Amino acid sequence: MAPIVTPDDVRDAARGLQGVAVRTPLTPAPPLTEVAGRPVYLKCESLQPVGAFKVRGAYTAVRRLVERSGGQPIPGVITYSSGNHGQAVAFAAQRLHLRAVIVMPETAPQIKIEGVKRWGGEVVLAGRTSEDRKARSDEIAEQEGLATIPPFDHLDVIAGQATVGLEIAEQLPEAALVAAPVGGGGLLAGVVVGLEAAGVPAAVVGVEPVGAAKLSAALAAGQPVRLERTGSIADGLLPLSIGAITFAHLMAYRGRFRGAVTVADDSIRQAVHLLRDRCRLVAEPSGAATTAALLSGALADGGVGPVVLVVSGGNVDPAFFEGQTGT
Repeated sequence: MAPIVTPDDVRDAARGLQGVAVRTPLTPAPPLTEVAGRPVYLKCESLQPVGAFKVRGAYTAVRRLVERSGGQPIPGVITYSSGNHGQAVAFAAQRLHLRAVIVMPETAPQIKIEGVKRWGGEVVLAGRTSEDRKARSDEIAEQEGLATIPPFDHLDVIAGQATVGLEIAEQLPEAALVAAPVGGGGLLAGVVVGLEAAGVPAAVVGVEPVGAAKLSAALAAGQPVRLERTGSIADGLLPLSIGAITFAHLMAYRGRFRGAVTVADDSIRQAVHLLRDRCRLVAEPSGAATTAALLSGALADGGVGPVVLVVSGGNVDPAFFEGQTGT
């Protein structure tokens, strides 16, 4: 069996993130409670220093890399990212005095490119898919001796993301259902592991765009499968495949992990507007996917206990709202 992040790993990650990541609020969402007919709360990861949950996993992985080096010089770190993980790696590297190179898609939103540069990261643009980015990142890493910090399929990254689940358990131990968006699966796997470490009974569901249903495909096949293409306004949820390590974690906790649901872009767009206009929370499309699932009825499980929606990021291009009406 592949290695699995342990409760001790999660607690170590939480200690390491003190003073680095924000312990984000779990905020009641009355407009969504009205829709669901049960209490709904938002886990506001959009309030992290880089505007997304990614700081948890990235900092944990870079910190542990430095610790394992035993004081030996590290030339720097590199990653491939649609934006938020790249910002988080740049942020972590700056705090730990390392060079950071971030390989991003040619279609990356300008707000995310600027975010990487704000934290001192060097941006390299390569292709349009996660595979394009990874290939270029691997080339640079080999040429320049940089250490790769993967965006999701890495034990230290999952341990960092698991602190989201740990916090939810501490803030609302009676939570019945937690929904997390799915790109490569690092956040979803982390939430499952964090809740498991805390010993609370909440079930977990992954939410992915209809046009990027890589977890749904993996669950149907019993293993990760590569989609031919993905597409959605949720640019952070577009990997062609779920991670092998993240999938292994989900399979290890099938009693808690309850599968995946899909949402259409129209529902995601509506959710972004509702969060801004009625909940006063700025969310990017990827971060609003869980709200979209609730609004569309995809999360209706017949339960009555509190629901937690992880709002994973808030780095939305202001142009997204231009010429559009709110809810």
